[in-house]
Amino acid sequence: MAIDQAPTSVAASFEALYRSSADAVYAYTASLLRDRSAAEEVTAATFERAFRKQRSFDPRRGTQRAWLFGIARNAALDELRRRKRSAELSVEPADDEAAPEGEAEAAERRATVRAALAGLEPRERELIALKFHAGLSNAEIADVLGVSASNAGTRVHRALARLREACHAPS
Repeated sequence: MAIDQAPTSVAASFEALYRSSADAVYAYTASLLRDRSAAEEVTAATFERAFRKQRSFDPRRGTQRAWLFGIARNAALDELRRRKRSAELSVEPADDEAAPEGEAEAAERRATVRAALAGLEPRERELIALKFHAGLSNAEIADVLGVSASNAGTRVHRALARLREACHAPS
């Protein structure tokens, strides 16, 4: 009976990981690839790889979510290498509808942030994408990048300081 329950438990655990992380993985890969179609493909590839390699997950090395974003990062970088183009942070993935009246100020702020993000180094944009698109903690970012948690926190802090500076710079 335990044998029958184990696959169901593994499948349920993976399904929970998918449901809780799919949108964040897509947003993160879209921010790196700047291509929605490619982000969908990389997101699918990420979960396929994660499903095949779920036995390799070691909770002593970090959270399951950080492990998943490590896979997503590698898949996105593989795609970028195939395309031989540099990673740039994209517009937020779902903004297809026209903004209602009264949101001109919010749209202007988003445009300012997008322009400021475009001016950052690719590594800084990736840190911001991991923190805000993926919603990872500094410890999880550290696991994804293979650095210490304090180093990840310092890098994120510096990237955010540069982003703030760029947002407040005169145009």
